[in-house]
Amino acid sequence: MRTSRVWRRSKHWHGGRGRAPPSDTLVNNAGIAAPERHTLTADGNEIVLQVNFLAHYLLTCLLEPALTSDPGARVVNVSSSLHRTASIQWSDPHRVRRYSRLAAYAQSQLALAAYAQSQLALTVFAADPRVTAVSVHPGVCETELLSLYAINGASAAEGAAHVVQLCDPATEIVNGAYYDRDQRVEPAQAATEDRTVKRLSKLADQLIGHNT
Repeated sequence: MRTSRVWRRSKHWHGGRGRAPPSDTLVNNAGIAAPERHTLTADGNEIVLQVNFLAHYLLTCLLEPALTSDPGARVVNVSSSLHRTASIQWSDPHRVRRYSRLAAYAQSQLALAAYAQSQLALTVFAADPRVTAVSVHPGVCETELLSLYAINGASAAEGAAHVVQLCDPATEIVNGAYYDRDQRVEPAQAATEDRTVKRLSKLADQLIGHNT
């Protein structure tokens, strides 16, 4: 997904009126498995980093007016337990010099986990802390991503149920928390480091051209 398409969809949501209709929930769920060969998008970003993280980051930023118009909104980032195997290559985030499809996918999931677990997601809503942002590993499910795990998975419906539960206002959730299905757990340490969060925010803004 090109970042320009995210911008256009956001404008469509605003309806050209300059003010977005209220929204109480945003689920950042789009994701792809990394291709065997290193691939860059038309925007010049590594494809998995862009689809799995940068597009979500940009959309969340653009929908801030809709999410903050009323109290109680939730942002749920669908991440993966594979973030625990990841590291972010700050000097080569697009992995041009050394590419591994599993490492590229895991990096995008670590970025998503850090986005909600620490204050990165919350900085988008700095003026209105009533928005709650969390991330969730919905379990290993029978989707096109299953090949990354090399094990059998649950049905996609079972995984979706965990996401829906976190969207339900009746479900108590902790702002910035990471959930493994229906249990709150600690994410990888890298996802909680303030330095990682700040660097990731700066990198994301640079790569998507936000605040420019």
